[in-house]
Amino acid sequence: MAAEVQPLPLVKLPSGPSPVTPEQRYWRSFKNQKSHTSTATWPISHISFPAATGAVLSNSMVAATKLNDLFAVTSGPRVDIFSIRKRELLKTIGRFDSEAHSGEIRADGRVLVAGEDSGKMQVFDVGGGTRAVILKTWHIHKQPVWVTKWSPTELTTLMSCSDDKTVRLWDLPSNNPSHTFTGHSDYVRSGAFIPGGNSNLLVTGSYDETVRVWDARTPGGSVFTFKHKDPIEEVLPLPGGTTLLAASGNAISVLDLVAAKPLRLITNHQKTVTSLSLASNGKRVVSGSLDGHVKVFETSNWNVVFGSKYPSPILSLSVIAAGAAQEDRHLAVGMQSGVLAIRTKLSGAAAEKARERAAIEAAIGTSALDKIDAKNLKRKRAAVSNKNMDMLGESVDVIIPTTDTGSKKKRLKPWQRNYKDGFYAACLDEVIDMSGADDQPLVALTVLVALRHRSALREALEGRAEVSIIPLLKWVSKYIVDPRYLSICVDVSFHLYDLYSEHVGGSSELAEMFQSLLGKVSSAVSKAQTAIEVAGMLETLTLGNN
Repeated sequence: MAAEVQPLPLVKLPSGPSPVTPEQRYWRSFKNQKSHTSTATWPISHISFPAATGAVLSNSMVAATKLNDLFAVTSGPRVDIFSIRKRELLKTIGRFDSEAHSGEIRADGRVLVAGEDSGKMQVFDVGGGTRAVILKTWHIHKQPVWVTKWSPTELTTLMSCSDDKTVRLWDLPSNNPSHTFTGHSDYVRSGAFIPGGNSNLLVTGSYDETVRVWDARTPGGSVFTFKHKDPIEEVLPLPGGTTLLAASGNAISVLDLVAAKPLRLITNHQKTVTSLSLASNGKRVVSGSLDGHVKVFETSNWNVVFGSKYPSPILSLSVIAAGAAQEDRHLAVGMQSGVLAIRTKLSGAAAEKARERAAIEAAIGTSALDKIDAKNLKRKRAAVSNKNMDMLGESVDVIIPTTDTGSKKKRLKPWQRNYKDGFYAACLDEVIDMSGADDQPLVALTVLVALRHRSALREALEGRAEVSIIPLLKWVSKYIVDPRYLSICVDVSFHLYDLYSEHVGGSSELAEMFQSLLGKVSSAVSKAQTAIEVAGMLETLTLGNN
């Protein structure tokens, strides 16, 4: 039995490239990457910068920190302090007995707190001087302290989370915690203050797979608990104080603190999500994972608006804001390999230069632009090397250079650039044109002789239209009678005749020019013959007289 005839399927055309969205354009402007490798390639476990609060703008601000020009990077048994403006390492705090955790700078930029594996917590003065001074030490926790955070509203209040399953609230002048919260049954590895809670509301995440909200004003402390499937690696309250994000395994849960219920489960990562950070003044959330991916989410429908890939598992990240408007300045990513990658958002002249480069790339292609960049870089390196060699081994006050470094390099003329780049036909058209005021037959002769020497004369003459052949025939007709130009004019004439003689019948002007050239050559030959005859008669007369 014959098979049933199926309807003809429609042809599927290949889809074109997806358009670049404004969101992608914004995050792609974070360029100019700068990398730092930690000592002994310790993994970068934490990145933080002071939050912008009312305390930051107070008159008691330290002048050296100018609107929080510091951010902290924790790796191994040390905390590095970097400048936000220069992206350079300013100082290193290495006064820890074991591996350090969660180095956090206070909102006013004066002090830093960090925990360590020994259970100690230390507060350092980082506002002035090149060396950090220990201001306070607590050794109440019995196991490693993984989280230390300053209150966003009170400069002397901070919290800590430890592997001893406790969460503690501290007052800086006191030697003992003001509150101790118990309820977790496993390591507590993440925590934060909830905005708008006057340092009384805290949220923590534990390896017992729960997220707990604590209130220091209630007797028991714990307000409610969210149970998850996997250990909690990170918690992040949103600025409004009513929504909370929790990273559990490869998922991010969106939790409503008012209704005490989950709103959404985000599962865009393939491996464990290790870090979360706010961006764009709380309108975006950035996540990092052990799969090496960084993803940016918008906070209305929680869709991914941008993503990028890094070469190593990501342990920490932070979108560092700066300025009075708290605009995104850097995207700092810490990896398992010990590399800190800092991408900076271009602005001002740098952004304009990037836009011009993108326009050139769209016009000529990426590969051509890469070749130009490589050529320019090679030229710059050669210039620096030559300058250094000139100064090598000299121990004098003034060195007189052998070349005139003050004079500007002469710009090449159009025909010189074309000849240098191998555009021989265009070069010949530039010099052979006799209609301009700057007609220089010697330049044309130089180019023609050089092309003949390179065996490129025929290449420069072939493939031409009638309008570009006429000037060549005019030039040859004019200078073929000059003995200085005779040799090259004869070669050009032979090539033109060989290439375009078959087209003479279809163009009256071309036929007329070849006929004019023939007349010039015939007249020159006749004159030459007459000159030879006169020379013979003069020679005979001279011999007769002798």
